[in-house]
Amino acid sequence: MIDVAIMGHGVVGSGVAEILINHNDRISGRVKAPVNLKYILDLRDFKGLTYSEKFIKDFNIILNDKDVRVVAEVMGGVNPAYDFVKKCLQSGKSVVTSNKELVASKGAELIKIAEDNNVNFLFEASVGGGIPILRPMVQCMAANDIDEIWGILNGTTNYILNKMIVDNMDFDSALKLAQNLGFAEKDPTADIEGHDACRKVCILAALAFNKHLYPNQVKTEGITNITSEDIEYADSFGAVIKLIGHAKKLPNGKITASVSPTLVAKDCILSSVNGVFNAVMLNGDQTGEVVFYGKGAGKEATASAVVADIMDCIKHLNARKYLSWEDGDNDYVDMAYDPETRLYVLIKSDDFESLKAQFNKIFGNNTTNIKNAEKGEIAFITEKSKQSLVEQKLSLFKNGISVKTLNTML
Repeated sequence: MIDVAIMGHGVVGSGVAEILINHNDRISGRVKAPVNLKYILDLRDFKGLTYSEKFIKDFNIILNDKDVRVVAEVMGGVNPAYDFVKKCLQSGKSVVTSNKELVASKGAELIKIAEDNNVNFLFEASVGGGIPILRPMVQCMAANDIDEIWGILNGTTNYILNKMIVDNMDFDSALKLAQNLGFAEKDPTADIEGHDACRKVCILAALAFNKHLYPNQVKTEGITNITSEDIEYADSFGAVIKLIGHAKKLPNGKITASVSPTLVAKDCILSSVNGVFNAVMLNGDQTGEVVFYGKGAGKEATASAVVADIMDCIKHLNARKYLSWEDGDNDYVDMAYDPETRLYVLIKSDDFESLKAQFNKIFGNNTTNIKNAEKGEIAFITEKSKQSLVEQKLSLFKNGISVKTLNTML
């Protein structure tokens, strides 16, 4: 019999418990050994459940029980998760987690501890919920060099933007609806400011490029400044706005990484990823572009990925799964990378004639543009150029002219 413990009984943790208990025969049959959920660690009381007797409040019970071979960490956050996971690995227990914040900030260290103790640290559920993405990257695409990643990695922001696009809702109304439906947290900061997507980019890039990428090395921008006007102009330019996570290997051996609201051309497959769904697009040197699509969050989808990792650990109790990367460094990411790109720009002024004259002088008629005298604004897509050169031109606008820019995949 293989004893398993769960740390945390929130949305995902309760889902993991239900799968392990309600589908025990199927899981045990597939791993060729009886699987027993022995403990669930949580400081709260959960009376009246069919498995209430499994709850404990002392982490040391799990740590000191040598029969517990696999532990699922689904508490979230870095503390105390980091300390608990580290101690479990050091004591010879394999650990699985859905905690993208933990993996993004401490992944390289925890992977090394797992290696040193001949156990596994798996985290398929930390990116894309129930979408199989991490294993395919390191197994099915093992013969490839992956040089670029794009992804819609946060279901909350994708739902909000989709409501703004399809139902003409403003940002605040779409966010409130997402909260009412349970798609957004009461405090949605991690989602709408791009932090959640940033952590997932770190994990994907670390696996693809074999070096740890830290969140502070990713240029991150959320969707709070996106307006209905931006949505309408994007549509006129044959695009939709998505929050895109991006990482790219550069010719100099370094990488660049970002999270930002981006105009995506309507003929790009990512433009049709709607609602709470996620998608990850990888470019391999042998396969070309490969896309992984599915529900990026939710109790059942994420819990199923956690249980799959538990089963994988049980199958490999005496062997290691090679899901790892090296630690990173400050020089690994080219923070000064100046890409050739096309930007979406929205300029506004109370003096439209002056605005139009300055626009014609600085950018001429070489850009795709929409002039809106009624609103005192001009929206346009720049010609492909070094971003720094575009920014130099934009700095020439004077006399109270506001300037907004967004990245594009055009």
